[in-house]
Amino acid sequence: MHIPDNYLSPATCGTLVAAMAPVWTVAVIKVKAQVKEHHETLPMLGIAASLAFLIMMFNLPIPGGTTAHAVGGTLLAVLIGPWAACLALTVTLALQALLFGDGGILAFGANAFNMAFIMPFVGYACYRLGQKLHHEKIGLAVGAYLGINVAALVAGVELGLQPLLAHTASGAPLYCPYGLSIAVPAMLTAHLLVAGWVELVFTLLVFQFVKKVAPTNLYQTPTRTNQRPWIALLIGLAALSPLGLLASNTAWGEWDPTELKQLLAQQHLSTQAPQGMVHGFHFQALFSDYAIAGLPVSVGYILSALSAILIFLLLIRGLQHGSETTN
Repeated sequence: MHIPDNYLSPATCGTLVAAMAPVWTVAVIKVKAQVKEHHETLPMLGIAASLAFLIMMFNLPIPGGTTAHAVGGTLLAVLIGPWAACLALTVTLALQALLFGDGGILAFGANAFNMAFIMPFVGYACYRLGQKLHHEKIGLAVGAYLGINVAALVAGVELGLQPLLAHTASGAPLYCPYGLSIAVPAMLTAHLLVAGWVELVFTLLVFQFVKKVAPTNLYQTPTRTNQRPWIALLIGLAALSPLGLLASNTAWGEWDPTELKQLLAQQHLSTQAPQGMVHGFHFQALFSDYAIAGLPVSVGYILSALSAILIFLLLIRGLQHGSETTN
C-alpha cells in the first residue's frame, strides 16, 4: 500500500499533503493535551511507531503474483488513541520513505492519508461501536479488517484516477497507467483476501498480549507503562522479520519503471513506462529495500528493524527530555 513516487501526479500529491496538514495540526494539539494528562503516552508513541514499522516488514504472498502486508493502524488507535496513532504512523512512514525507500517522498501525503488517517480512524470507530454494544473484540476485529480495506480502497481510487487526471494529448497516462476498473479491484483483492485477515489476527493477538501484560494500559484507562514486555515483543518481531522476504514479488502498484515496462509489454498495453514515471523524481534511499551493502539480505532486514526501533525510542527520549526541560 506504499505508493511510490511518480505513480501520482504532482497535483494529486500536493492535494493530499494539503489534506493532511490540518489533520497533523489537530493531531499534534490533541497529543500534546493527552501527554499532559497521561505522561506514559509519549513512550508508547515510540513503541507504537516501532510496532507498525515491524508489522509492515512482513510481506504476504497474494494470488496473482504480488504481495501485501498488514499495517496495525486499528491496533495503534486502540493502544494510544487515534490521534496519537496518526502521528506514530506518520513518523513510521517518514522513516520508511527517507531511510529505506519504502513509499515515495512526494507521495508521502497520500500514504499518510491512507495509512495514518483513514485506517486508524475507521478502525477505531468500529472498535468504539463494538464497546458500546458490549462486543469489544468483535468491534476490534471488524475495525482491523475494515480499516485496512477502506485504506486500500482509497489508495486504489488515488491510483486509478491518474489516467483521467494526467495524460498526454494523445491520451497516454503520464503516471499510474491503470484506471479505476483495474486499480481498485487489484488493491481490494489483495487486502480483502489476505492482508485484511492477517491484520485482523495480528490485532487480536497483540490486544490479548496487552490485556495480559498491561491490562490497564489502554487508551481509555492508561497507567504507567511497563516497557519491558513491549521491548521483548519488538525485538522478537525484529528477529522474525526475515520471514517477510519469503514473499519476494513486488506489491501491486509499487513496481519500479523497469518492472512496470515489462509488465505493460506482457499485457500488450504499452512498450514504454509512462513518461511522468520515467522522467519524474527519483530518490535513492540509503538502505533501499531494507538491504545493507555487504551483508546477507536477511541480516540487513534484521538490522534495519532494530535500527528503526532504536531511532524511534531515541526520538521519543529526546522529546521526553525536551518536555521535562520545558516544564
